[in-house]
Amino acid sequence: MKPWLIVFNKLPANAMALFPFIILKNEEQKKDRILINHEQIHLRQQLELLILPFYIFYLLNYFINLLRYRNHYQAYFNISFEREAYRFEADLNYLSERKWLNWVRFL
Repeated sequence: MKPWLIVFNKLPANAMALFPFIILKNEEQKKDRILINHEQIHLRQQLELLILPFYIFYLLNYFINLLRYRNHYQAYFNISFEREAYRFEADLNYLSERKWLNWVRFL
């Protein structure tokens, strides 16, 4: 699946996957294959959870981590979905080999 790339320069994050879109902060990010791969991993995760439950679980995981770590960055980087995406973002073949619901390994 080739994602639709949208540039929104006021995006508060570097990039964001909102099925079926990848929203980027600037035009040059369209060339960043690792960033795009990271966001495509999130799109696959969203599909696996039928989209809406992904966002609920993502936020729940973040808030639990925030209580645990009391630090935004630690809470964010320890979200199971982010842990999978960061771990495999540089592997551009990952999505073709990835097992279904692989993010569960990062809970």
